[in-house]
Amino acid sequence: MAIAFAGLAQAEDKTILIGMQCDRTGPTQVVGTMLCPGTHDYIDLINSQGGVDGWKIDASEVDTAYQVPPAVEEYEHAKQQGAVGIMIYGTPQTEALNQRLEQDKMPGTSPGFGIAASGDGQYYPYLFPIAANYWSQGAAAVKFAKDQLGGSLKGKKIAYIFYDNPAGHEPMPVIEELSKVEGFQLQTFAVPPPGVDVSSQVLAIAQEYRPDFVIDHTFGKSPALIIKGLKQNGYPLTHVVALVWASGEADIMGAGGWSVAQGYNTMQFAGAGEDYPVIKEIQAMYKKEGKEPPAAMKSTVYYNRGVQQGALWVAAIKNALTLTHGQKPTPTDVKKGFEMIHDFTLGGLNAPLTITADDHEGGGWVKIFRVKDEGFVPETQWFRAYRDLIVDREHKTAQQMAKAN
Repeated sequence: MAIAFAGLAQAEDKTILIGMQCDRTGPTQVVGTMLCPGTHDYIDLINSQGGVDGWKIDASEVDTAYQVPPAVEEYEHAKQQGAVGIMIYGTPQTEALNQRLEQDKMPGTSPGFGIAASGDGQYYPYLFPIAANYWSQGAAAVKFAKDQLGGSLKGKKIAYIFYDNPAGHEPMPVIEELSKVEGFQLQTFAVPPPGVDVSSQVLAIAQEYRPDFVIDHTFGKSPALIIKGLKQNGYPLTHVVALVWASGEADIMGAGGWSVAQGYNTMQFAGAGEDYPVIKEIQAMYKKEGKEPPAAMKSTVYYNRGVQQGALWVAAIKNALTLTHGQKPTPTDVKKGFEMIHDFTLGGLNAPLTITADDHEGGGWVKIFRVKDEGFVPETQWFRAYRDLIVDREHKTAQQMAKAN
């Protein structure tokens, strides 16, 4: 496929290029068409204010349609054009690109997806999850279920319904381990790609297994079908918690709207809603330009994550420029810049993120929002769960992978 970059970075024009991948036409376009505009809007906001210490940021996007070959092609092209890093989109793509990142010493981000063990920065030096990974999400879902069921899971039944690809399988070992620790029965229900028929899984959960709690780790069109199906089969949505890619407005609308999804619990690593200073700044930027804010902004869950992604890249570049005394940073400088991010909250849009050379995940923080009336309301504060277990698993898995390679 032909790849075109707008405004390619040239050293003399004070532009810093980041490669950016997105899915606008593939199976997860319901996410990409909302998330990627958020990233562009934040970077446009910074550029409209003079850039980062006088440097303009160019996030050159390519639609990979959630496919691995164009993601690899886009990465290679971005590298040739002098990009200082790559915003990866998708777990299969992350797995395909990680070794190239290490060989090229090129930082890449996989916020809230990808390789869970990459939270360990010692063994994954150039891959940055920069948000709660799938292990942290799975652990948090178990903790939430425990709290909702009175503080004990002993003898309880939990259903884990998942998209049957690498991303869907990633949280499973943690949930299985916690079933032994907490004494609950676990049954898993796979949804084959492309995830457009979940009727048999929903029926098996609601009418046959009848669990005390459901953990939903699907994405694309599946979450909406699961919400609608569980509702129709009489299963209480207050006893469902969705991991982060089954947690957006599009999922609610696809199920039939807010009235259908009342009580549905959604896990977030960036805040839902519009009541954040950075979102107000972007709205003001559009108003100043005489334009209407994009429709994507109304899908606050995924749009806000895009804003967060852009902001973390800007923070890393700003840190890198302190290392270079204002000279154009190298990819290695930007890698170090990520590892200098400390207590980054983006005005309350996310929990305080601290990224270090050891912890590329930023702590594994999430918050649960529940569907109420016609929006999301916070059900918890920012929290993380079973952190010692997660960190230990990251270290052990990363060591095993390092030995295997």
